[in-house]
Amino acid sequence: MPRQNLAAFASLVLPFLAIAPAEAATRHHHAAVGPVAIGPVEIGIVAFNDFHGNLEPPRQSVAAPDGKGGTVAVPAGGAAWFASAVEQIRAKYRYHLTVAAGDMTSASQLASSLYLDEPTVGVMNRLGVDYNAVGNHEFDRGRAELLRLQNGGCAKYTVHQPCALEPFAGASYHYLAASTVDVATGKTLFPASDLRWFGKGRARVSVGVIGLALKDVPSLVSAGGVTGLAFRDEVETINAETRKLKAAGADAVVVLIHQGGAATGDDPNGCKGLTGDIRPILDRLDPQVDLVVSGHTHRDYVCDYPVPGRAGTLLLTSAGHYGEEVTDIALSIDPRRHRVVARHAHNVIVQSVGYTSAKGSVAPTTVYPQFQPDPAIAAYVGRYVTAAHGAITRVVGHLSGPATRGEGGDIWDGAGLGNLIADAHLAATRVAGAQIALTGPLGIRAQIVPGSDGAVTFGDLYASQPFGNLLVTETLTGAELKATLEQGIDDRGPFEVLSPSAGFAWRFDRSRAEGDRVVAMTFEGKPVDPAAHYRVTINNFLAQGGDGFTGFAGKADAVNGGADIDAFEAWVGAVPVRTVPAEHRVLREGVR
Repeated sequence: MPRQNLAAFASLVLPFLAIAPAEAATRHHHAAVGPVAIGPVEIGIVAFNDFHGNLEPPRQSVAAPDGKGGTVAVPAGGAAWFASAVEQIRAKYRYHLTVAAGDMTSASQLASSLYLDEPTVGVMNRLGVDYNAVGNHEFDRGRAELLRLQNGGCAKYTVHQPCALEPFAGASYHYLAASTVDVATGKTLFPASDLRWFGKGRARVSVGVIGLALKDVPSLVSAGGVTGLAFRDEVETINAETRKLKAAGADAVVVLIHQGGAATGDDPNGCKGLTGDIRPILDRLDPQVDLVVSGHTHRDYVCDYPVPGRAGTLLLTSAGHYGEEVTDIALSIDPRRHRVVARHAHNVIVQSVGYTSAKGSVAPTTVYPQFQPDPAIAAYVGRYVTAAHGAITRVVGHLSGPATRGEGGDIWDGAGLGNLIADAHLAATRVAGAQIALTGPLGIRAQIVPGSDGAVTFGDLYASQPFGNLLVTETLTGAELKATLEQGIDDRGPFEVLSPSAGFAWRFDRSRAEGDRVVAMTFEGKPVDPAAHYRVTINNFLAQGGDGFTGFAGKADAVNGGADIDAFEAWVGAVPVRTVPAEHRVLREGVR
């Protein structure tokens, strides 16, 4: 035997030879032998939410601490980079689960949406996702299409052709829908929960996973998408399912819920001033719940949430949206006491590649790690991106002429294109009671110049509205509407004059004092009443306070609609030739 092998052999055997006499003596005197100590078993949970089919980098950034008391914009997202981040986190743990808290699909990027989000499911299969809770947008195309995403097949339930690029086998991960019940059968649409075991022998532990949507799904999607379904109370559902899982042997209980909140500040791992609909749910949860992975609000936070009457705190997480972040969670489970004895979580920013926004260049930063794209995922996504290129040339309608916006120093002015988009958004959300629609010129990325025959392609529309934003309709008083318009023309944020839909007009004067620059507002020819209530549609970026429009944020009666690009296409194609609005709905007075 070679010398190095002998040395290795000796290093393994000699320690046992050295303790052999003591063991023999113990057996000779028949002394009791204590049980071998078994330490906690660590389970890694890789969590995310609201991916929304963002296969390519979404050209957005995460605001995060720069280590010097300020913040830095970190460009993030893209499925290939997301895959690398997930793998890096999972490599830390012998045992792990990868989970999502809903809205994985729908309101997606073009390369995913055109193919009914089959490529997003394909990406998640390749990533090895274990569970996804159904969110509200999972129902955008109806129950039958959602079931197809789970089960596979090429049955056609929408205007788009399934299996257009390749056969579709469905999701290898499991959808969970504990609170979504088929009224006819009394059964949940998907399983309510699942129990997963890790380890062997006395070190074996189990994790129960519950997944559910928010109970307000019917008010967030079209009625046809949820016909015959009931959405039960979140807390009652979770608590009942928790008791079942604990009775079945669960050592830890993890809840994936498509409901969330919002924290203040620019720290992805902060929880300062947590607000939102998730709080009353947390306050009533069974104390045996160990972790809540949330979503829906597109916010990022990590909270040790104090639940009334509970010993210790409850761990609550959310990873923002669009695959820009992923949460690294560790649960330490004591297999003897059958409970979680320690846990921690951290949001990881999926830094990818820089991009150019309406406000300028956003470059990668050395403050946070930059991930490299996973080659296999990049190649898979590339097939769909290439295939979608043909759809870009599809003619969707005709315009009466160019739809332009202000350029250079007049970029604040949405002009005819802003009016056209606002009209489209209003038409799409009339069903939600919309009376007025407003859109931000800084979100309009390109003018539309139709062909010589007036033809406009889907690519033309998408170039002007490329962000995949959703429409949100909410109620504001006339006074709140004025105060919010003022936020776009103050001296503290970007100068942005919101473009209105037909029937609403306003005038402003920047030479006046802040807060008093809107000098007139009219709706249907009459002055806006400060005390009256108006249903107003904006996109979800503005609804979350984007570009400084905080007056739109936090409205309790907000109703989510479809994607802005879908509304735009429907409006342009609804008549033989859509006239580009020429009237000036916003007038600027004075000089500043």
